[in-house]
Amino acid sequence: MKIKDTKLNYTLNVVARWFVGLVFLFSSFTKGVDPMGTTFKVQEYMTAWSIGGMTFEWALPLAGLLSVGLICAEFLVGVLLIFNAYRRLSAWLLVLMMLFFTCTTLVDALTNKVTDCGCFGDAVKLTNWQTFWKNVVLDVPTVWIFLTRNLRRKRRFERDGIVFIMAVALMLIFEMYNIKHEPVIDFRPWKIGNKMMDTDNVEGLKSYVTYRNVETGATEEFESALLMEKMNDPQWAEQWEWESSRVVDPREIAAPGFSMMDLEGEDRATDLLPAEDGMIIVTVHHLQDVDKKGVAEVARALAMAEENGIRIVMLTSALPEEVQSWMYGNRIDGLDYLFADATAIETMMRGNPGFMYVKDAVVVDKGRKIGELRIK
Repeated sequence: MKIKDTKLNYTLNVVARWFVGLVFLFSSFTKGVDPMGTTFKVQEYMTAWSIGGMTFEWALPLAGLLSVGLICAEFLVGVLLIFNAYRRLSAWLLVLMMLFFTCTTLVDALTNKVTDCGCFGDAVKLTNWQTFWKNVVLDVPTVWIFLTRNLRRKRRFERDGIVFIMAVALMLIFEMYNIKHEPVIDFRPWKIGNKMMDTDNVEGLKSYVTYRNVETGATEEFESALLMEKMNDPQWAEQWEWESSRVVDPREIAAPGFSMMDLEGEDRATDLLPAEDGMIIVTVHHLQDVDKKGVAEVARALAMAEENGIRIVMLTSALPEEVQSWMYGNRIDGLDYLFADATAIETMMRGNPGFMYVKDAVVVDKGRKIGELRIK
């Protein structure tokens, strides 16, 4: 199909390129700021997906490389579209990537094997169907970009080559920095400054019920304790019908599914996080991967806690006997330890180990070295 080279068609091509390009830049940035998070998502796909009985768990060691490559490719396409560079190449790459994204998210929406594709990292959370329809919307300008890829095409190999190389180099440097350090912009629940639970409200659970007016269709939410007054009115009971209910725990942790389990299987999170004197949490999501430098940092953290008179706990996903063997082998004594799911720990800190200082349930500071923490 040949598209006429008119001013209108070219203008639509420019609009489409900028629209899709900006979406790709935003998407690649939110993932590039935390490549390890994208790596975990790629591993989740490799574990959950299979084709004709063939699984992809054999490719798990390649997840990190694939994550870096995917983010870089997405950023590159966005830059090429906006700078109108290598138009044929960028159009073909865009079509192939959108075909892959659309098919993948359609399968996700139908099967729900992976509940969140991680398209925008931790910055924006979408349901599988929302992600699929987002891709469908992007498919429209994508088709137009592909059909008009030859309109007013100029051969600018030197300029386009510089754009290509700079885009790849910038994103690779950005990704490498964020892999070596914690993300420069933290979109996760445990970012510095976040309060992880309400320490002011000491009341128990509260339940709320939503009723719908049968005449107007309007809905209104009532606290269960106050609902009985309404129910005693026969006229009100005839006009309203139950629709839904919810329970609010004022001491609920602001990270869904998070826990700090002790050896007896009791969750200590709501008891420990409000520490008025502060607490250092050493996060270790894979104990067997802690190197000698990491062990030394844990020992320094224990010494710092003792010097400042504050509590320190290690949060790990390892088994109790593995923790005890590790501490004995590395001559670390007096370090309390609690247990959590590896994914929950990785959400707190990407480093292994990582160090977090929490006071009054607020994340005061965190880093991959204990010396980076501001203890106050």
